[in-house]
Amino acid sequence: MDRRKFLKTAGVASTAAAASTLATPALSAGHEKLTMVATWGRSLAGVFDAAQHVADSVNAMSGGTLEIEVKAGGELVGPLDVFDAVTSGQADMYHSADYYFMGQHPALAFFATVPFGMTQTELNNWYYHGNGQALHHEVGEIFGLKSFLAGSTGAQAGGWFRKKITSPEDFNGLKFRMPGLGGKALGNLGASVQNIPGGEVYQALASGAIDGTEWIGPWADEKAGFQEITKFYYPAGFHEPSLSLALGINLDRFNSLKPEHQKMLEVAAAETNIWNLSQFLMNNGAALERLKAAGVEALEFPDTVWDAFGGATQQVYDEFMADDLFKKVFDDYRGSMQASSGWLTQSVGAYRAQRDRVLGL
Repeated sequence: MDRRKFLKTAGVASTAAAASTLATPALSAGHEKLTMVATWGRSLAGVFDAAQHVADSVNAMSGGTLEIEVKAGGELVGPLDVFDAVTSGQADMYHSADYYFMGQHPALAFFATVPFGMTQTELNNWYYHGNGQALHHEVGEIFGLKSFLAGSTGAQAGGWFRKKITSPEDFNGLKFRMPGLGGKALGNLGASVQNIPGGEVYQALASGAIDGTEWIGPWADEKAGFQEITKFYYPAGFHEPSLSLALGINLDRFNSLKPEHQKMLEVAAAETNIWNLSQFLMNNGAALERLKAAGVEALEFPDTVWDAFGGATQQVYDEFMADDLFKKVFDDYRGSMQASSGWLTQSVGAYRAQRDRVLGL
């Protein structure tokens, strides 16, 4: 199916008026205004900050000639409806994590995170100096999008649980919130996996609708208040070694912009990628210590559980290998990861281990 053609021609009456209002190219001579719809509620630490940072950077660089207005999740469309809002022309761009839209194409997961995948340093190598960005554009263009990475949480925690995890069997029947390919892997271990928007997770955990959740990491998790419900926390997880956030721009709208405005969007997205990663890493350490001081147990999964994660993840990859585009992105991603990993392990990895030993960190 030519999805882009379908989206252009399948006019939906209920959104036509909104589309004509929100996606009008120019408000006045020399002034462009873009509407960004975000998956994130305004109270979600770090992730909404990244969306707003993109807008603020573009607004500052353009000197008023290009303006971005940010709509948080639920203000214009639902948190997980932003992809369709942009591909249909109801909004100009979205800020989200592309693994939420794996139902459109599973290869989108690589531009968010995949289980047993890249750290953020490795991913930046692939994205900016390998084929990552070109492949992101290739996948996005199927749906009429121009896509850029625009934020990073760094490594995400393994999650919050109502009981300690001592064996792979503990996941059987467990109701757990985890999106992306990691969620599919957890499903292979027998978990009942939920894909719940961030703003709804606390209530789901508090009500018992789920038995556990991953969200981001200590800083964002503390602000979300999960420590008020359960005290079992696993800082290291297999599913999101570093989550990238994405800016997806309606391709026709992007192409209608002046080249200098197109470049501003690209630069603002890349700058936000660095700024947001540093924001999370700067806050996570102190937040983890506060959580532990409040009675949270910071635990590690046993090796048997890690091994089960690995086997379940391979099943997920095998499931999608028949898709030529998925395999193309997977092979390029894995090749770049292998090329970066050796040097980083023998240089930075070895240095950090010795530094921490010598300094007692």
